[in-house]
Amino acid sequence: MKDFKSYSDGMENGSGKNGQNKSDFENDKGVNLIKNVAASMQGRSQSDIMKAIIEEAERGKRAGTLTNADLDNFYNLMAPTLDGFKRQKLKSIIARLKRI
Repeated sequence: MKDFKSYSDGMENGSGKNGQNKSDFENDKGVNLIKNVAASMQGRSQSDIMKAIIEEAERGKRAGTLTNADLDNFYNLMAPTLDGFKRQKLKSIIARLKRI
């Protein structure tokens, strides 16, 4: 995983760079980010994946390259794909990261 900032750049207000609409699924930066992350994490356990995501987010927060708005965008992208327990866990992780 590179960083969360690359996902959120240009994703506010429903459009990406070059006027891209979020409905343009194949060119959506968030969709591409998830595809790349999924490919790089294939074969790893759920705990390894969560650990890698949290470590990268912590690194981004400390470096100042990951904002709370970026975290909110990530949560809003991922939450609909999760069941209630996992959504609540992600919400608590996001809240913890926001305090860094």
